[in-house]
Amino acid sequence: MAANFGKLLFVSPEIHPGTRKAKSIPVLNPFDQYGRVFFFSWMGFMVAFLSWYAFPPLLSVTIKKDLHMTQEDIANSNIVALLATLIVRLIAGPLCDRFGPRLVFVGLLLCGAIPTAMAGLVTTPKGLIALRFFVGILGGTFVPCQVWCTGFFDKKIVGTANSLAGGWGNAGGGITYFLMPAIYDSFVNDRGLTPHQAWRVSYIVPFIIITAVALGMLFLCEDTPTGKWSERHLWAKEMSSPVSPGSPSDGNIVNINSMLPSANPSGPPSVYDSTIDVEKKGTQSPRISDRDASGMGQIQLLKNDTVVTLSRKDAFRVAFSLSTMAVAIPYACSFGSELAINSILGTYYSKNFPTMGQTESGQWAAMFGLLNVVFRPAGGFFGDLIYRYTGNIWAKKLLLSFLGLGMGAFQLAIGFSNPMSQSQMFGLIAGLAFFLEACNGANFAVVPHVHPYANGVVSGIVGGFGNLGGIIFAIIFRYNGSDYGRSMWIIGVISLAANLAVSWIRPVPKNPLFES
Repeated sequence: MAANFGKLLFVSPEIHPGTRKAKSIPVLNPFDQYGRVFFFSWMGFMVAFLSWYAFPPLLSVTIKKDLHMTQEDIANSNIVALLATLIVRLIAGPLCDRFGPRLVFVGLLLCGAIPTAMAGLVTTPKGLIALRFFVGILGGTFVPCQVWCTGFFDKKIVGTANSLAGGWGNAGGGITYFLMPAIYDSFVNDRGLTPHQAWRVSYIVPFIIITAVALGMLFLCEDTPTGKWSERHLWAKEMSSPVSPGSPSDGNIVNINSMLPSANPSGPPSVYDSTIDVEKKGTQSPRISDRDASGMGQIQLLKNDTVVTLSRKDAFRVAFSLSTMAVAIPYACSFGSELAINSILGTYYSKNFPTMGQTESGQWAAMFGLLNVVFRPAGGFFGDLIYRYTGNIWAKKLLLSFLGLGMGAFQLAIGFSNPMSQSQMFGLIAGLAFFLEACNGANFAVVPHVHPYANGVVSGIVGGFGNLGGIIFAIIFRYNGSDYGRSMWIIGVISLAANLAVSWIRPVPKNPLFES
């Protein structure tokens, strides 16, 4: 069994004949298009997260001293960085549905790389706050990361794919606590730069990394399993006519819109974009292969699983439906907590354990983010596992609620105990990391099932709510000053109440907004 699992990591995956989505994840096969997309999905988000959170590791001591910043200035800069990401994520969702996640991903990486390289020009606290707003663009890359993965991997494994890409990407928030102090120390100790110079030059490194990854994504990857995003409604289908063994199929093009009635009384015409003319491609009349497509049921699957362009009214209905809110609100608590805690954890350790310096406290704080490598994928994996056994999306939803409540319980425990023992503190933080990060992974195991024809809109709203939660929780930390224990239990109460409040909502609407 282990050998078969290992083989799946290398070989090209089995492809769903209708949706063209992969049924396994070729994690270690960059030569396969699915392996390439998966690699750049997590790598792109990782380098974005690395730069997005590159300031906290040097902010508590070096940058604070150099720019004469107060604790309020630092808190404000953390809030502003999250505010920019909130705005970008809400915009990125509809942009993914319109232009495709790959181009949106590349655009956000390049837009965020430029202000990262300009860190050396900052001379005042207000300048740093303004800069971090524009660097916050990078946090929006989470949306195209998840939408891109959803478009390439089958629903039976999409939770695992999304959580692996998101978890390994989130690990950038932990890696930066090791990387940025190491780069800074290297410039000071090995290159002889002053602290004033060293921290400024350090931010050239993430700029170079981000730019390289963005260019690789642009030139080496595809928009969809079937080609260009503008042609996503055209599906290459094997024909049922006899072909010689081993010979290629004739690969006729099927426009799924042409298979549908010209009038669709249950949904507005704007839902399915029929601007692509199949005749311009010089193809024959479409035929359906019984062997490959299983009749009209397969065409219905293609229709439901294909991202379409929605009108503003329709997008608004999708964004604020109960089913979307049922995944957005828990994500506001889980990912929002992660963002806020990532920003203060090093300082929290320094306060409770004064013998720790900037580098050591940063390294311990890094563990919280690095655990994403294992814990976030665990949430998606268990979500997919119980879905395969039960065939019921409610099972995924119940797992999400359980993890959310466990997260709130650990936040209460940390807040009320405010540990002064390192072993107790690190143990509780590790327990919190499991429930919080697994909750993030389980959430995006449910998201692809919610309005799949508008996955970009749903992903954008859920991702945006994650940042909205981060802003709210960062404000709680700001106004409680150095009383981090008090802030933690307040966040815990909010997390418990919010997860209980939405636990009853159906994960998939009983009456979808748009039906055939």
